[in-house]
Amino acid sequence: MLSRVADNLFWLGRYAERAENTARLVDVTLRLATLPAERGHDGEGGVWHSAIVSAGCEDSYFAVHSDVTPEPAIHHLVFDRENPSSIVACIDFARRNGRAVRTALTQATWEALNTLWLEFDRRAVQAQANDDLAELLDWVQYSAAAVRGATAGTMLRSDAYWFLQLGHFMERGDNTARILDVKYHVLLPDHAPVGSAVDYFQWSALLRALSAARTYAYVYREPVRPRNVAELVILRPEMPRSLAASLSQVDRYLMAIASDYDTGKNPALDLARARYARIRDLGVEDVFAYGMHEFLTNFIEENVEQSNAIAETYLR
Repeated sequence: MLSRVADNLFWLGRYAERAENTARLVDVTLRLATLPAERGHDGEGGVWHSAIVSAGCEDSYFAVHSDVTPEPAIHHLVFDRENPSSIVACIDFARRNGRAVRTALTQATWEALNTLWLEFDRRAVQAQANDDLAELLDWVQYSAAAVRGATAGTMLRSDAYWFLQLGHFMERGDNTARILDVKYHVLLPDHAPVGSAVDYFQWSALLRALSAARTYAYVYREPVRPRNVAELVILRPEMPRSLAASLSQVDRYLMAIASDYDTGKNPALDLARARYARIRDLGVEDVFAYGMHEFLTNFIEENVEQSNAIAETYLR
């Protein structure tokens, strides 16, 4: 496979996943913004500022706006084509990458992706007219899941599928770490102790953002506790959006790619294997002892290093 084709497939996976995760982020922020001020911390401005930070859009947002208010924040994260991490931009980039490698995709995968792209503008206009952003966000998540389902159900398990899935899980781990870090450490005020009402609502919102509320209830069968939530979304490999699950899949697909492409020295695979081995040996108390913010920041930085190693090994 040409490195250009592999690059398009890798970024198709990343942008499709980023669109879905941004929809999840905006949806949970809408929920937090409805909480009373004493529970919503700094009010709507505070929660929307955290969403901007979590999406990695601070620079692009403050290049245009001087402060964070709900309406421009929503526009920047959902509808702004000048913001490369907005939902509409991610969908557009995913479709462009897919169109560039159309013959590497199955008809079902392409149609699911193209439908997402074709329908978004119409549904966005409808959502704005009806003041029903939540419906649009639900539809984006559903449609992104349809792209994943078509990919999993119809694509041959070969290098095209592996590069697409590699991008998908690289992006998923990155977004989970960002949501976990910012939603807790930015929004939780200094005076609110762990276990307070504010703490409970923040962790509950986090679980909803990661589609893990029912999973939490099934696994732990007790009220929401920070230690359990952290363990679930960081260390539990059976939780699909956990950091451990994402790292295991990155390791898996890099191993599959390496079996077809003998590149000799493989820093991308070496790094992936080392990262997965480390997280498998951790307990949740190790994470808290290290510092959750520091742990997540390190994870995000290593993800950038991992992405660069993949690009250097296979995509250039």
